[in-house]
Amino acid sequence: MISRETIELVLSRTDIMTLIGSYVSLKRSGSNVKGLCPFHSEKTPSFTVYPQDNSFYCFGCGVGGDQISFIMKMEHLDYPDAVKFLAKRAGITIIEDEDKRYNAGPRIEKDRIYKMNVEAARFFHRCLYEDNPDARAALSYFTNERGLSQATIKHFGLGYAPNSFDRFTKYMLGLGYTHDELVAGFLCGRSEKGNYYDAFRNRVMFPIIDVSDNVIAFGGRVMDDSKPKYKNSSDTPVFKKLRNLFALNFAKQTCKESMILCEGYMDVIALHAAGFTNAVATLGTAITSEQARVMSRYTERVIICYDSDEAGQKAAQRAMKMLEEVGLEVNVISIPGAKDPDEYIKKYGVKSFAEVIGSAKSKFDYNLGRILSKYNLEIPQDKINALNELANMIAGVYSVAERDVYIRVVSKKLGVSYDSLKADVDRIVARNLAAYKRGEAKRMEQESIGYTDKVNPDYVKEPAIAKNEERVLGLMLLFPEHRAKVFREGLLTEDDFFTALNKKIFRFLQTAYEKQDDRLVSMSEEFTPEEMGRISKMKIQRMELSSNGEEVLLECIANLKSSVADKHCSASPLDRLNDLIKRKRETDDN
Repeated sequence: MISRETIELVLSRTDIMTLIGSYVSLKRSGSNVKGLCPFHSEKTPSFTVYPQDNSFYCFGCGVGGDQISFIMKMEHLDYPDAVKFLAKRAGITIIEDEDKRYNAGPRIEKDRIYKMNVEAARFFHRCLYEDNPDARAALSYFTNERGLSQATIKHFGLGYAPNSFDRFTKYMLGLGYTHDELVAGFLCGRSEKGNYYDAFRNRVMFPIIDVSDNVIAFGGRVMDDSKPKYKNSSDTPVFKKLRNLFALNFAKQTCKESMILCEGYMDVIALHAAGFTNAVATLGTAITSEQARVMSRYTERVIICYDSDEAGQKAAQRAMKMLEEVGLEVNVISIPGAKDPDEYIKKYGVKSFAEVIGSAKSKFDYNLGRILSKYNLEIPQDKINALNELANMIAGVYSVAERDVYIRVVSKKLGVSYDSLKADVDRIVARNLAAYKRGEAKRMEQESIGYTDKVNPDYVKEPAIAKNEERVLGLMLLFPEHRAKVFREGLLTEDDFFTALNKKIFRFLQTAYEKQDDRLVSMSEEFTPEEMGRISKMKIQRMELSSNGEEVLLECIANLKSSVADKHCSASPLDRLNDLIKRKRETDDN
């Protein structure tokens, strides 16, 4: 168990503004700082850090908490690993025995998975150079079909998974790794009959390495016509597919000004081999908001370099939206005469591809060309359709000045008056804004009565009581002196709370008071990230008020007791009787 004193030391040495500022661009807003939320896409900052309280809260998605909560959510760690992460960052040594409570049962150690993946990568790389027909075919795929040099193969640690049922698994067992560890790391599978088998068979292998140079996963491509063509590691204790990028470990050194985003491993490898070492790729999926946020930490501009087919164009549209939402400048390149960057470089050379990169188009220019290529502007109806599509595209631009520039470009290019096109765009903007406001009003109405409250489902049953509970708890969470008064004088008990979440918070505060834990250091351990967000919201609602003195506390307690009493008075005699029986049983059980 990690001691309370150690956790308190970790928190005291972790300045929350510095910590979050290493992930999010923050700007001063009064006594607090704000930025774009790293946990959901937004254009207007709703993510706020409260230095005086060592907490954060996003008014857009409801995520909140302390330093530990932030790292749990940001780095996808459990509580003990988040504490260790912050301890290492602060130069604090945690004795392993301190953490033994968390190692009970079949918990897989991350360090073991990292070491296991290194051994797996070495095994696959050695197999690539074995003297047998399958291995020679795999090596030929890299060298002859793809034109890779031995230096490039070594640089990326490329390999080959033998065409065997369990050769790899037996090898890893011989090194001391267990079936449970191999399954957890997605290196072997288990059949319904209980037999273990190699997860990757007869595939050329691509190790996936994180920015700390840990081998975290693998991608494999078939050597025959079997499906799926590509197979990637599923999520493991050390790997989250939706937030990692292939070759970012190399690209991070040269991508500050721009990063090239490709679709596949081989495109990235071909670009790196040609000298474009700022290229990365997603891992067999469409780009995610998490990957976009990761990119925004390393670069200012992303050049999308997807295949030129229809699927590639659709993927580019999605990527542009994701990348712009995290504040990145986005350009797109068209690859003439080839389906992907690898093929283009082979046909036309490195210098020609550099010129293609240099001619990358802005999102507007790319979409303008894409839309106009669909229509014959000599046909009136086609021209009207093109104008409608372009007007909708321009209306989706947030900046008024930017919209004005685009309206002038399109009106000139298509030979229509500026005023008429602007009127069409303004009408669409107004329509979209009205629809957004209706949606927001409905969402706020539902939230106000608890219809969408997944964190505290009991809220919908008695919203008046739940609101009074939150007011009292907000004061108790903020001020140790209020907690002391409530528990010392017995002003409230657990029975005064109706909702399950708020009962749980009250019990935690009572236990913390008894342990003389004024800083509530273990709160992130006891509550989920979603619950921590609600707790942060309760505190912030009280922080924003001018008066939070003892008289306010007593008034909030009186209101809570009154709303609970009103509930019992309005209940039927049978409901009151059942409630009394339930309370008596709970008392007897305790």
